[in-house]
Amino acid sequence: MQKLITVLICFHLSFSACAIPANPDKTSHLIDAALAQTQTRVTYNGAYFKIPYPNGDVPAEFGVCTDVVIRAYRKLNIDLQQLVHEDMRKDFLRYPAEKIWGQHKTDSNIDHRRVPNLQTFFSRFGKTLPISASGEDYQPGDLVTWFVSGNLPHIGIVTDRKSDDGKRPLIVHNIGVGPQLEDMLFEYKITGHYRYGL
Repeated sequence: MQKLITVLICFHLSFSACAIPANPDKTSHLIDAALAQTQTRVTYNGAYFKIPYPNGDVPAEFGVCTDVVIRAYRKLNIDLQQLVHEDMRKDFLRYPAEKIWGQHKTDSNIDHRRVPNLQTFFSRFGKTLPISASGEDYQPGDLVTWFVSGNLPHIGIVTDRKSDDGKRPLIVHNIGVGPQLEDMLFEYKITGHYRYGL
């Protein structure tokens, strides 16, 4: 009954301002999977690797920001490699692969490891949420994308841990030194805010 009331309230307000909460079990599993990565030694390495398909992964000792997200979702039995690849095969021109990288066909080795492709996928199949300057608008399990160093795309997972002042959720991300849990939500320009699979 309470969920129905929430939906009705959302109907009368703008959808972007009233998103239905995520599934707490899936959310906690996703966050746990992200946090577990901060306990592993991973060298930042964005090299092209030929990997199996589906459920392929680069060597465990390597990774970039997208691999944090991919590996966390794998713990929920969600294979972003396969999902992104299949959607790109169906609707390639919806993705920025040709415009940004000059691709003319899909590549299951790398497509899911590129932030702009994940942004497209999450906007198509998840919820696109508002970008705001308030930490409370970013809920556990949400995905945030940024531009770092001006124009380099980056992605991380919002956790249920808080900054020392309690105003911002901490983020699990890999910006060059392996997966880290950090207070960095507003350190860079936010370019996207999504919720997927929760």
